[in-house]
Amino acid sequence: MNKKPVETIMGIVVLVVAAFFLYFAYQVSDLQVVKGYDINAKFLKVGGLTVGSDVRINGIKVGTVIAQSLDPVDYVADVKLSIAPDVKLPKDSVVSIVGDGLVGNKFVKIEPGKSTEMLQNGDTVANTRDFKTLEDMVGEIIFMVTDNGDKK
Repeated sequence: MNKKPVETIMGIVVLVVAAFFLYFAYQVSDLQVVKGYDINAKFLKVGGLTVGSDVRINGIKVGTVIAQSLDPVDYVADVKLSIAPDVKLPKDSVVSIVGDGLVGNKFVKIEPGKSTEMLQNGDTVANTRDFKTLEDMVGEIIFMVTDNGDKK
């Protein structure tokens, strides 16, 4: 097997270019974990939220879900979020779990409040909204349509 040096050099060039594209795709895809301060949120249902999911304010990624656990006392899901250090959240902010469309990935949505007090590292958010499944939403619509105001 007599290999020519040009083939070896071209193979190395192809590998370097492929590595560059992988690095570029990783940087552009915004898959990095946001490092900052940690806050906790408690939910009854997380609906498929996973570690590594985005935390967004108005559609802009400001954090990452870094852990999930089940509270052994009251059996609620305790979700730990890492928020970018330059994003200061008021204490009365509302944290909810939503999805990108009907079958899209789940993410944590934060609606900043108006409080002058800010959440600190390790704080637990008081205002949370659980994930609503498609079945929950259909049930609410059916209940609204069939409710004719008769209360006895």
